[in-house]
Formats: sequence, C-alpha cells, structure tokens
Amino acid sequence: MSVAHTEVTPQVEGQVTGPCGDDDCGIRDVLDRIGDKWTVLVLVELSKGVRRFRELHRAVPGISQRMLTLTTRRLCRDGLVERTAYPTIPPQVEYRLTPMGRSLAEAVRRLADWSREHKDAMDDARARWDAGHGLDSDD
Repeated sequence: MSVAHTEVTPQVEGQVTGPCGDDDCGIRDVLDRIGDKWTVLVLVELSKGVRRFRELHRAVPGISQRMLTLTTRRLCRDGLVERTAYPTIPPQVEYRLTPMGRSLAEAVRRLADWSREHKDAMDDARARWDAGHGLDSDD
C-alpha cells in the first residue's frame, strides 16, 4: 500500500476481523488482567486455597503491600476473587477464588504447564534464529 493510499477497504462478507470477529468477546480485558505478573502469582497462590492477606503477602515474593491491595481489589472487581472481612481487632481479611476465578486459575496453570513443556524447544529456536540473524542469544 502506498503512503498516499487513504481509501478505506470494505470488509469482505464473512471475513473475521479479530480473534472474536466483530463482537467484543472480552479477550482484551482478560489479557490486560492476566498480563500483569502479580495477578498471575496471586491467582496461582489462591488456587491452593483460602489465604489471609498476610499469608498471601508472604507467599508472593517481591509484591508490596500496596500492589497486593490493588491486585486483590481488581480481582474482586472482576469477580475472580471473593474478599471476606471479619470484624475482629485487628481486622482479618480472607481471599478465595470464585468459581470463575478457579476456572481462570486452571487455564493459567495449563499455560504454565505448556511453558514448562516447551521451554527448551523455544530456547533452541531462539538460539537458531539469533545465530542465523547475527544476534547474540541474550538480545
């Protein structure tokens, strides 16, 4: 296509325009949510069972208290995690996956399994690509 080409090309009937066709299947929302490493780590930890805030904080290496708060809030808002606060002093809060959250955690676990299974093959493919394109394997 030339730089001067500005005509809008009409969509061919029956042609799919994206992963969901013309409708919004929500894949962008899901990818936005699981695309951040904290969400995935929190989901994996909660897939092991109910966790109190401090337990969750200790179980997710490197996450700050503020980031854990923001992450669990987003997961609750999306309906993936349920938060239960008990009126004790100090307040105790527990988090658990909802049924929808458990199904997403299972999909994430399958992705992690796939990653482990194919890691060596991907490393080999990258090394071959880099060697063939004059790149260092660390690029």
